[in-house]
Amino acid sequence: MKIGMVGLGRMGFNMASRLRDGGHEVVGYDVDPRNADVATLEELRDALPAPRVVWVMVPAGTPTKDTIVRLAEVLEPGDLVVEGGNSRFSEDRPNAELLGARGIDYVDVGVSGGVWGREKGYALMAGGSEEAVARLLPVFDTLRPEGPREESFVHAGPVGAGHYSKMVHNGVEYAVMQAYAEGYELLTTQTELLPDVPAIFKAWQRGTVIRSWLLELMVRALEQDPELAEIEGYASDSGEGRWTVEEAIRNAVPLHTIAASLFARFESRQEESPAMKAIAALRQQFGGHAVKPAG
Repeated sequence: MKIGMVGLGRMGFNMASRLRDGGHEVVGYDVDPRNADVATLEELRDALPAPRVVWVMVPAGTPTKDTIVRLAEVLEPGDLVVEGGNSRFSEDRPNAELLGARGIDYVDVGVSGGVWGREKGYALMAGGSEEAVARLLPVFDTLRPEGPREESFVHAGPVGAGHYSKMVHNGVEYAVMQAYAEGYELLTTQTELLPDVPAIFKAWQRGTVIRSWLLELMVRALEQDPELAEIEGYASDSGEGRWTVEEAIRNAVPLHTIAASLFARFESRQEESPAMKAIAALRQQFGGHAVKPAG
């Protein structure tokens, strides 16, 4: 296929490269002209044969919304827009309606694989019509890893289903990472009993029920920096964890572990936790427990 790629950052560039390696022709557009094949979206349109396929990989929120609006102005009936960023699923229906009013189809795709996707492939969760998704199967099959399609690709449902699936996926990812992190912290408290914590994590990679790719990445990080001394204990969140918890509240579904992992990230951004200071003060008041002086 010949496909347009809007957004050539870490994800978009690697995805375009994997598609090219798989025999597809990719025309790239980016706000940074040094990364782009064309200078404008109009030039991108003119470089692609009709009916066109344009994949959008720009930051979620306003950048994605503005890009969809511009593509609605530039593209033609019969074209297809794929939105593969980490957007909130509730934004997909308005995007589809805006484009659909101009005869342009829309598919939302949750993409998992990070910076390793170019080499190892991406897991893909698509939302849209049967016809639109079928049209994209050659692209999906190139992006995903080798092996049975159903193990790395799903047509999850109508528009919005792809990003909803990815949202929950990332919520689960938050919880799994938090579990590994808490296990690591507990192990490091026993320096005399456990002198080589990285070796313990490495031994968990085969045969254990907690083995995973995230565990492999944890081992890799510990090999590079055994005490994680070069890393600041600050963890951001890109939105999906919050949205997962919001959906749980809306649907009255208890997500204890995922919610706790999200709040742990918030805690990591505090140089000194006001909540823990309050707990220390309360323990001193009711039980006379010693407190550590500030500073």
